[in-house]
Parts: sequence; C-alpha cells; structure tokens
Amino acid sequence: MIKKEPVQIDEFTVEDLELLNSKIGKRQLFHYKKTNVEKALRMTRYLLRLKELQAELIALQNWIINNNKKLVVLFEGRDSAGKGGAIRRITAHINPRYYKTVALPKPDSNELGQWYFQRYVNKLPAPGHIVFFDRSWYNRAIVEPVNGFCTLEEYHVFMGQVNDFERMIQESDTYLIKLYFSISKEEQASRFKDINSNPLKKWKMTAVDEKAQELWEKYTDFKFKMFEKTNTENSPWVIINADRKTEARIAALEHILATVSGRDSQINTQSNSL
Repeated sequence: MIKKEPVQIDEFTVEDLELLNSKIGKRQLFHYKKTNVEKALRMTRYLLRLKELQAELIALQNWIINNNKKLVVLFEGRDSAGKGGAIRRITAHINPRYYKTVALPKPDSNELGQWYFQRYVNKLPAPGHIVFFDRSWYNRAIVEPVNGFCTLEEYHVFMGQVNDFERMIQESDTYLIKLYFSISKEEQASRFKDINSNPLKKWKMTAVDEKAQELWEKYTDFKFKMFEKTNTENSPWVIINADRKTEARIAALEHILATVSGRDSQINTQSNSL
C-alpha cells in the first residue's frame, strides 16, 4: 500500500477544496504516487472545463445537422505539437455519423498527377457534417518544401492558389477554421524523447520527425511565409500555444465554438431534437 505524505492545505481557497473533494478532484488527487495538489487542481479544472465545452460542441453539431451547415477545421503545427490528441478530445462525444477525421497519407501515383487540392476536395463535408483535418493541404506550405517532397515551382503554384481555394470553400456555405498548434523547440525535443523511450509510442516517430529538430529554422522560415500569404481577413490563422497540451485543447474548442456564429439563439432549442 502506498503511503501518502501529509498535504498542507492552508493556502487553498474554499473553491479549491470543493474541487478537490469532487469525484474528479479525488481521482486526480490520488492519481500519482506522490501527491501534487496543484497539479490535481489544474487537471480537475481542465477536465471540468473540457466536459462543459464538449457538451456545447454536441449542441453545435446538432445545429449544424439540423441546418445543413458544413464545418471544416484544419489542425496544423510542427511534429508532436498535439494535433491528434486535441482532435480526439474534441470529437470524444459528438455523433460519429456526422463527422470524420482526415489524416491523409502521402499521395499515390494517381494522386501525384492530379490537381494538388483534388484529394482534399474529395474529403470536404456534406451538408450537416464536420471534417477535422489532422494536417491538411498546408503540407505543401511547410512540410513538403522543407523536406524536399515537392519542387519550388509546385510550392509557388500552391501558394498562388490556396487563398482562392479556401474562398471557394467558404462560398459553398462552409465554415473554415485554421488552427496552428505552436510549440517551442525545447518542448518538441522533450516530446520526441518521451516517444522514443516509450515502447507503446515509439511507432509514432517517423523519418520526418527525426529530422525536425535539425530543420527547425527551415520550418520556421516556411511557417512565417505561410502566415504572411494565407492569414487573410476571411480565412485567418489562429495560433495556439501548445506547450501545455491541456490548455491548447481548451483554446481550440473555445475558438471553434466562438467562430461558428449566427447560431447561438437557435442551439438551445435544437440541441435535443435528434
């Protein structure tokens, strides 16, 4: 049996103690071998806020379904920035019949001969649906030119077309949200170390990941070029500080809920209609 060290609680408020005494708080308080009250409080607040936002997202999805709207959310960022983990938390409780997560592999021989955007067009949502892209067409803005997976001519063609492509998506009655998960070089190195030391995670490490630290400055250069060209008034980038995964997930959910406007007055009456 693990013996817990006594905890000094004088510095905590009544609200803090109520949180720690909740079911979630107790679970977090005794989750680790060494009691860490501050971490338990932080995780309790995160989980409660996450649950609240997930409920709001269910209502938003029902509004999208009932009104035949379409929503596309792009998750971009460096390797190991936490994009996939954020998508999993965001989609944890919404109706799986009306959303999909798209994480496309490298193009096959047929796709290489097509218009670059064509395979992404085929994944855009039908009316009433949401699509979350775990990396998107913006591979050609950063990952591909940095690693030599496309020519400079292909890169420039993409940069010349992408704003018009996104304008056409939005003009087809589709909400488009672009999220960039930003992490520090030190945090990326720490996450890579964790992945490599964990036999259950090691499979996630790719050849591209292994060169990410070495190519950090090159990634940064192309990242800023992407922002400069594609951060438009109608289709802006939202940069999320992702060094702390829990905060990034909350920020992403809050932004999605805040961005899909013009529906607030209808959600409460429609959220239970399906």
